[in-house]
Order: sequence, then structure tokens, then C-alpha cells
Amino acid sequence: MTTERRDHDVVVVGGGHNGLVAAALLARAGLSVVVLERLDHVGGAAVSGQAFPGHPARLSRYSYLVSLMPEQLMADLDLDVRLASRSVSSYTPTLRDGMPGGLLVERTAGEQTEKSFRTLTGGPDEHAAWERFYAVVGDLARVVAPTLLQPLPAEREIRDQVSAEVWRDLVERPLGEAIERRFADDTVRGVVATDALIGTFASLNDESLVQNRCFLYHLVGNGTGEWRVPIGGMGAVTDALARAATEAGAEIVTSAGVSRIDADDDGAEVTWHDGMRSHTVRARHVLANVAPWVLRILLGGPEEPETKPQGAQLKINMLLDRLPRLRSGVDPEVAFAGTLHLAEDYSQLEAAYADAAAGRVPSTMPGEIYCHSLSDPSILGDAAAGTHTLTYFGLHTPAALFDADPEGAKRLAVERALASLDEHLVDPIESCLAHDADGRPCLEAKIPQEIERDLAMPGGHIFHGDLEWPWAPNRARLDTPAQQWGVQSDIASVLVCGSGSRRGGAVSGLGGHSAAQAVLGSI
Repeated sequence: MTTERRDHDVVVVGGGHNGLVAAALLARAGLSVVVLERLDHVGGAAVSGQAFPGHPARLSRYSYLVSLMPEQLMADLDLDVRLASRSVSSYTPTLRDGMPGGLLVERTAGEQTEKSFRTLTGGPDEHAAWERFYAVVGDLARVVAPTLLQPLPAEREIRDQVSAEVWRDLVERPLGEAIERRFADDTVRGVVATDALIGTFASLNDESLVQNRCFLYHLVGNGTGEWRVPIGGMGAVTDALARAATEAGAEIVTSAGVSRIDADDDGAEVTWHDGMRSHTVRARHVLANVAPWVLRILLGGPEEPETKPQGAQLKINMLLDRLPRLRSGVDPEVAFAGTLHLAEDYSQLEAAYADAAAGRVPSTMPGEIYCHSLSDPSILGDAAAGTHTLTYFGLHTPAALFDADPEGAKRLAVERALASLDEHLVDPIESCLAHDADGRPCLEAKIPQEIERDLAMPGGHIFHGDLEWPWAPNRARLDTPAQQWGVQSDIASVLVCGSGSRRGGAVSGLGGHSAAQAVLGSI
């Protein structure tokens, strides 16, 4: 379809979940809004689809869990989305002196969690340290979470509400220092550390603190940091947001590839192509639900390879005929119910980072697995009994590893990822894979270059670039609504509304909410 109007109050470039949040909020406020989406569907990374011919299962092929989206935002938009809590927080299989074991962390930690810590580590100290540390994390999360739907607080406002110990360990010093000081067991250290590395390529002792910021984003959502499964898959979130936007009066145009934004402080013209001809639409405000690196190019700037973000994840989607048995003897429906950590001991994470930083596919591949069908069987459709989905998310696989030989490096990375799982299984994972209508194993893998190709995320970076603290530096200028909400660009009429905004990243809707509030605050 093509937009019927040539003038709008707001043009949203990009129909990912943040763009849809912004469109819904602004249309509800009475503004005329059009969303231009390059693909033939909206949702960006928050989509579900049938990945394997002959199987009805709908997988969340890119984004896979909801952690940061405030419940208040979902209520404000009247989203008809149900989020399921997973019955287990995590399970980490271990192999020590040839003996299989594991660390089980219940979603609400109780006696089984304490017993698991004691069995793995030989005493009560690590479990006590775990409880003390996450109490500290909770202190900061409870302060930050209520600010996410408000203008940016100043750093000092957050710092003054938590202890000096919290601020030092989580904000001022590399996270690795706190982990190494607080925990002794290599596996326990690694389970804590992984939340700092999802989609982020860094050592845990990196002085940039990018790992600290990633850790905070993964633990702050709704004050609890719980990651939940959307019933019906990630596409259910997108469908609900698109419905909220169109019912409020926003217009959504798909197959609309934006090629240029001509803007000054008073307004902008956006040029897009529908596959047959070009169109131009004018607006007082343009909300860019694209990475800042892409926005700079749309505004006429040069492509700068040296500043291009670089993603660092390997994504593998699988469909199984049955869940594999584990060597530790734990029930597979328990082990796979939460996050299954693989090769994520602290020493393994640091060794994998060193390998990748030196240009090598990590010899031992760290990653984690999620079985969404245990929490939400509806995504399986009418699949045969025993069928399950598995999603693997691998760490420390930066895009640069795949530049010279994409297929060869990808093949090696997948091989090592599956080996890290098979080490703990009675049944090799390949023996459990379903087969598609053409007889091929139901496994698809995506490296950063393929994420970029599919979703136009530069470098395949799932956060559109390094995450920032969700507050304003003490000396930041906060003169305009755009600055106050962390969505400003160099041009007053153009705002960032995606993961590249100050509080963007993950499936949160915060980028879209902040941009919408900045627009409303300026009129």
C-alpha cells in the first residue's frame, strides 16, 4: 500500500517494536502518524515464523524473550499479550573430574537451589554470596526501574539512592572485579557473568564498562529482571503493537524502503521506494527506528566502516523430535525449562573472549539454550507429541570472525556450539533433531552478517551499538525534550526511537516511548 497523505505530524522510519510503540502513543495523542517499513511485514527482530518446511512450529527466530518492557507501558497501550514465567531460572551442566553434575537455580530460589549450590561447591558459602550479590543488584534495579518511563534522571540522583558498595561494584569498576571478589567457584562466577555478555563483546574486566551496562539492562526490567516468554512467540508482541497503532489511527506502510531524509530543525522530507517508484512524505518530526549509524547515512553522511557497530552472537534455531537426556540425570524438562548455560564458566568466558579478540573462533564456545515450547506449547501448533523448539545464543563470536570465510567460520562455530551441548548429553543433539519436508535436519544458524542482511542492523549488532547507562551524565545538557528523554540527534526534527536511543536495547519499547514523549513535550 502507499500512504494517502503527503504531510504528517510524524513519520516513523522502521516498523520494529519501538517504532510501533511510538506510533501507537502518538496516534493516541491525536497526531497523524505514518510508519514506513522496509520489509513486507512489521516487527523487526520481534517476529515469529515457520522456520522449517513441513512443520507448523512458529519460532522466535531473532529476539526470543521479553525482559525490559515495563508492565505499565503494556497496560498503557492495552496490549493483549500474555508473558509466561519460566519454571526454572537456569541450569548449568558441569563435568568435573569426569563426573557429570550441575547447578540448578529455581525461578524463585528455594531449598533445591541451596542444595544444588552446596552439592556443586562443597559448602554454603557460594550460595550465601549469591544471595548477598543479587540483593545488591536488586537495590539498584528497584531504583532504576521506576525511572524508565520518565525523563532521564541525572547520574547523581541514582547514585544517591544506593550504597557506595553497589555503585562501585556495578557502575564504577569493571564487573569482573566484583565477581572475582565475591565468588570463588568458576561455574558460579560464570553464571553471574553471562548477563553482562549477551550481545556484547567484551572482557569482564574491560575498563570501558560496556559489560557492566549490559549486565544492568539484563537485570533491571520491572525491578526484577525476570525474562519472560511471550505466549504465541515474539510475533504476538508485534501483532499486539501493530494493532494498537492502527486502531489509534496510525498508518503502516510496508515494503517501503527509506533511502533519504532531508531535514532541518523545522521539519523533514522522507524519500522511500515501494519497489516501483519513489515517494516523498513531509513531517514536522521524523522518528528513526534504525541504528544511529544507519540514520547518519540516511541524513546524507558518509558510510564510516571504522565506526560501524559489530555484533557478536551466533544464533541457532532447532526443532527436536524429543528432548535429549542429560548425563547428570536431571529431568530434561527441568534442565531446559529456563536458561541452560553451556561452557560459561568464568575462565571459559574469558578464554573465549581472548580467542575471538585474536581472530579465532573460540575453541570452547560459550552459549546458552532456551526451550520456549516448555513454557508455551502453543507455538508448536499440531506438532507430534514430544516435539520441542530449542534456541541457542552463542557469545564471543564477533562479526569480524566471519569476514574472510563466512561459510567456513560459521560451520566451525556451529560445530563447536553443538559440541558444547553434546558434552553433557546422553543423546547427541543431532540424533534428536526433527527433519523438514525435504529430509534436512531442522537447524538454522545465523551469524552477525546474516542478521545485518535480514534486519538491516549494522554489523548484526542486536543493540544497534554499545549500550549506555539509563541515566544522564551529571554534566549532560538537558535543555530540550529530546535531550531530556535521551533521543536527540544533531537535527531538532529528527529523533532516535530505537535500540540506539539512550535507554534502547532489548525488547523493551523504551526507545519508542521516550521518542514519543519527546515529541509530545515539544508541541
